[in-house]
Amino acid sequence: MLKVNNKKCVLPISKRAREIQGSPIRKLAAIAEERKKQGIHVYHLNIGQPDLPTPETVFNMIKSVSRKTIEYAPSNGLPEALTAWKRYFEHYGIHFDESEMIVTTGGSEAIIFAMSCICDPGDEIIVFEPFYTNYNGFASIANVNLRPIPLTIDNGFHLPDEEVIESYVNSRTKAILFCTPSNPTGTVYKKEEIERLVSIAERHGLYLLSDEAYREFVYEGKMISIADFPSVHDRSVILDSCSKRFNVCGSRIGVLATHNKDIISSALRFAQARLSVATIDQISLVPLLENPSYYAQPIVDEFKRRRDVICSNLHKISGVTLYKPEGAFYMIVGLPVKNSDDFCRWLIEEFDDKGETVLIAPGCGFYATPNKGLNEVRIAYVLESKHLERALEIITLALEKYRNRKIS
Repeated sequence: MLKVNNKKCVLPISKRAREIQGSPIRKLAAIAEERKKQGIHVYHLNIGQPDLPTPETVFNMIKSVSRKTIEYAPSNGLPEALTAWKRYFEHYGIHFDESEMIVTTGGSEAIIFAMSCICDPGDEIIVFEPFYTNYNGFASIANVNLRPIPLTIDNGFHLPDEEVIESYVNSRTKAILFCTPSNPTGTVYKKEEIERLVSIAERHGLYLLSDEAYREFVYEGKMISIADFPSVHDRSVILDSCSKRFNVCGSRIGVLATHNKDIISSALRFAQARLSVATIDQISLVPLLENPSYYAQPIVDEFKRRRDVICSNLHKISGVTLYKPEGAFYMIVGLPVKNSDDFCRWLIEEFDDKGETVLIAPGCGFYATPNKGLNEVRIAYVLESKHLERALEIITLALEKYRNRKIS
């Protein structure tokens, strides 16, 4: 129904737009910017934006582009970009032909395309919570429902038994979406865990959507790709991104890769509807994809050091619960508070120590189940070690004052 306000017709927005979840990663960013205007230094541990330099090769490639016109790229990607992705995967023993891939605007678009290709409105995709919060937004765009299976910090957010997972499958289930190494938990799934998903997918006729954007970021264990299971090649889709492994988050280059020709042809039609991915960005990342170890390994080594620093310092804070991440550069941490959303807002809005404060993401936004993660936060250890140590010092002081404030 239209609302009339002072003789003006106020047009409604869609139910889907009203219900789409705001990002818990960015929800406090505006407050952080206001604090900066007040002269407060903010340590950003809320978002996966590494502070390491982007490889100079990227800028050199951009500078070397000599074209009369920056044309649309083919909707499935520039030929040289597709070949570079093929070589990237081959580096890890994964084999895709150029015709089995679609270059996407970041890994985000790859996930949206995959959801849209396999699901009709109202269909369900199983996810393991806590999960990357933007899966909620992607599902809203694709008109898909997420069916969460809760994991626990007690066992490092590893998967439950096969029978437990299978109990969540119903007539509307179309796929299982998982991320390893995991954002937001840092968990690296073991081979036997992926085997459980393969077994369930084969038994119930489900797709497997594997978010492998953090493939190189493994500190404990081994990266197991869904590509390691030939029996499900026809029902598996790899969703990947250049953003984190090369520290090029703003370039927005991802890929959807599958041996399923129906998914590729469908995804291509979605790709054609948005025309193309940025031509210059595709060109600039070709050298990195063709030699991933050279560019990614120094970044991975640095994040392993940061992980050790942040875990060591978190263990010193009374009442904190954590599981040492096995990969990626995130972790879910339980704090000695009842409402982390309230604490995170208070921390960035009201607290500082010597003119410095910290921005972290409330944990509840990484769950779909109500009242889950209320005392948890996600920390992205994306700053150099000395800044991580200082940020945790501030959080320690803030927790003490916050608890005293609640008592008084």
